[in-house]
Amino acid sequence: MPSDPPSELERIRQNGVLRVGTLNNQISYYIGTEGPTGLDYELAQRFADYLDVNLEIQPSYALSGLFPALARKEVDLLAAGLTITPERMATFEPTPAYYFARQLLVYKKGQWRPRDLADLASRKEKIAVAAGSSHEQKLIEIQKKHPTLTWTSIPDADNDELLRLVATEKLDYTIADSMEVALIQRVYPEVTIALSLTEDEPIAWFINEENDNSLQALLIEFFGELQASGDLAQLEEKYFGHIERFDYVDTRAFVRSLKTKLPKWEALFKRHAGEFDWRLLAALSYQESHWNPTATSPTGVRGMMMLTNPTAKSVGVTNRLDPEQSIQGGAKYLQRMMKRIPDSIESHEKIWFALASYNIGFGHLMDARRLTKAQNGNPDQWSDVKARLPLLRKRQYHQHTRYGYARGDEAVHYVESIRRYYQSIQGYEQQMAAQLKNTSVEWVNGIKTLTPIPVKPNLNTQTDVPSKNDIPSLPTMAPLN
Repeated sequence: MPSDPPSELERIRQNGVLRVGTLNNQISYYIGTEGPTGLDYELAQRFADYLDVNLEIQPSYALSGLFPALARKEVDLLAAGLTITPERMATFEPTPAYYFARQLLVYKKGQWRPRDLADLASRKEKIAVAAGSSHEQKLIEIQKKHPTLTWTSIPDADNDELLRLVATEKLDYTIADSMEVALIQRVYPEVTIALSLTEDEPIAWFINEENDNSLQALLIEFFGELQASGDLAQLEEKYFGHIERFDYVDTRAFVRSLKTKLPKWEALFKRHAGEFDWRLLAALSYQESHWNPTATSPTGVRGMMMLTNPTAKSVGVTNRLDPEQSIQGGAKYLQRMMKRIPDSIESHEKIWFALASYNIGFGHLMDARRLTKAQNGNPDQWSDVKARLPLLRKRQYHQHTRYGYARGDEAVHYVESIRRYYQSIQGYEQQMAAQLKNTSVEWVNGIKTLTPIPVKPNLNTQTDVPSKNDIPSLPTMAPLN
C-alpha cells in the first residue's frame, strides 16, 4: 500500500535545504562588508537553524519575480518585506507579521506637492510603481474613488530603483514603504513624502497554501518565540533603530561631503581601521569633525577625531592636527573602549556601547546599564540602554549613580548619528557599485547563493514612463562586495 506523501515540512527536512526567495536591497538581503546580511536574511538563517537544515538564498532584483517562483515551488518561502494584502492572501499564506510599515507617495523636494489624492488625480504628473506590488494594488483601490488617477506599472523594477529615479528627477512620483523611504533618504535626502496612503500595514513572509499546515504551524511557533525572547525586537533595532530621526540639512551636507571630502581621507581610514570597518571609522570622524583635520572646539579637543590632550597622549598621538595621527589614535582609543565592553553584549551591538563610551565615558555608560537593569530593562541591549541614557541628566536619577550627572541624551544622538552616517556611506557605495554579473552558483561565507530569479518581461506592459523620455532601462544594482 503506497505511503502518504511527505508534508511540506518533512520534504524540506529530507532535502536538508530551506530555499528562500528574497529581494536584493538594504532591508532584506545584501552582501555587506562581512558577508550576507539584512533583516530577512538573518531571520531566514535563524529559521533554517531552527529546522536544522542549510539555507539557500535565491535573491531577486524585481518584485515581479518572487511570487511566480513561489507558485512554481522553486522556493519554499518568500522573505522580502512583503505587505499582507487580500490579493496575496487569495493565493498564498502569510506568516505572522514581523514589523509594520505605511505606504507613502514620494517626490523630490522642490517639485510640486499634491495636498490630497484628488489633487494628485487632477494633475498630469505621472506615477510609476513596481508591477505586482502592494503599491500597485493600492492605486487600483484609490482609482475607484478617483477615476482620473493614472500610473505606470513597471514589471522589472524594484522600489530602490524607482526611488532613485525620483531623486534624479527622471520620475515625478512613486510609492514606497516607510522603511524604504527612511533608508533611501540617507543617500538621497531630497526624496520626501507627499502623502501617506495607508496606516501601518503588516509585513510578513509568504508560503504556498498546502493541504497540510506543517510549515505554517512551525513558522507561527518560530516567530512567537522570537517575539517572546526579545530577539525580534533586537533585530529590528539593529536594522531600523537609528532611522527614525531624519535631518534634511545635515544629511544633504553629509552626502555632499561623501563626494567632495571623503575621497581625500579614505585611504587613511582604510589603513588604520584595524578590526573595524573603515566606513564606521569614517562615520565616527565625520560626527567628530566633519572631516576637518584642523577642527578645534572651545573645550580643547582637536583634529579629525577630536581627541582631548590626555587621550591623544595615551594613544601615542604627538600632533592632534596631523590627520593620520588623529585617525590612528582615534581607532586605537575606540578599540580600547571595545575591549572594556562586557562579553554578555551581542557582538554586533558592542560597537554602539563602545561609541557611547567614546563620547560620554565608560563610567557613565555603566551607570546607564545599571539604571536599565534597575528598571527591569536589558542592560546588554542597546535599545534598552539608549532609552535610559537621557535620564542621567535628571537629578532624581543621577544622584543615585556612581559617576553622577551626564549628558546622556547627547550620547544617544552621537551614536545614532554615526549609525546613520555609516549606513549612508554603505548605501552610497552600493549605488555606485557595478552591476552584478550573472553566475550560476556562488558560495559566500558558506551560504549558497543562486543566480537571481529570472523575470520574463511582460510585452503588453509599457515599461517607460510617458512623461519622462529620458528614463533609462532599469538597471540591476549589485550589492557591495
